[in-house]
Amino acid sequence: MYTLDLTGKTGLIFGVANKRSLAAGIADHLDRAGARLAFAYQGERFRDAVSSLADNMADPLLVECDVTRDEDLERAFDTVKREFGHLDYLVHSVAFAPREELEGEYRETSRDGFRIALEVSAYSLIPMARLAAPLMEGRKGSIVALSYLGAERAIPSYNVMGTAKAALEHAVKQLSLGLGKLDIRVNAISAGPVNTLSARGVSGFTNILKVYEERAPLGRNITQDEVGSAALFLLSGMASGITGTVLHVDAGFHITAI
Repeated sequence: MYTLDLTGKTGLIFGVANKRSLAAGIADHLDRAGARLAFAYQGERFRDAVSSLADNMADPLLVECDVTRDEDLERAFDTVKREFGHLDYLVHSVAFAPREELEGEYRETSRDGFRIALEVSAYSLIPMARLAAPLMEGRKGSIVALSYLGAERAIPSYNVMGTAKAALEHAVKQLSLGLGKLDIRVNAISAGPVNTLSARGVSGFTNILKVYEERAPLGRNITQDEVGSAALFLLSGMASGITGTVLHVDAGFHITAI
């Protein structure tokens, strides 16, 4: 049963790929707590998935947005401003690297592959935060990004995505330092492996699930729902004193020696 009442609060979520995605789990928790949500999606490929998720929510807003285009991002936030008037929560669950960059040796990473992974997965948080800030001023806004342990450790086949997540986590810290003056918090969740569309693009993903189950202190993998609960906590006023933090939601796996 939800005790948080987020009625009157608004959120913008980037990165819903389907109902099993971590962003979808976060959206579900925010919706059930009463927040009104906007979803940014890239291209028709993801519109149906986002529409299907939003169909069960109260008065959702759908905005098409390519996060590599400044004009798209500006248009998305302008639409949110026009429709919502303000913004309380921003969720960044956007990550991409060309498939060939997630295979083979890291030393074979191409210049273009590196650029694309960093631009989409890390840099995109920066203009999002810049555009969100005026809509969050005076509202104790909160931003949450999704990361992974590959930001801290060398994970086989994670390759350039690990570099991108490391950059993302540093961006969270830098943004929290600047936005704290506006009473806006910025945090990240380092989630354990969950069987999502993006995770299945990593070579050996099934083996990663087995390793987590065997070695995590809780002796299991995490669920989409657990990531959603953690995000709800970080986004809400319950975490009012927390910013610049990377919260591990991975059944404790991050404390173990690989």
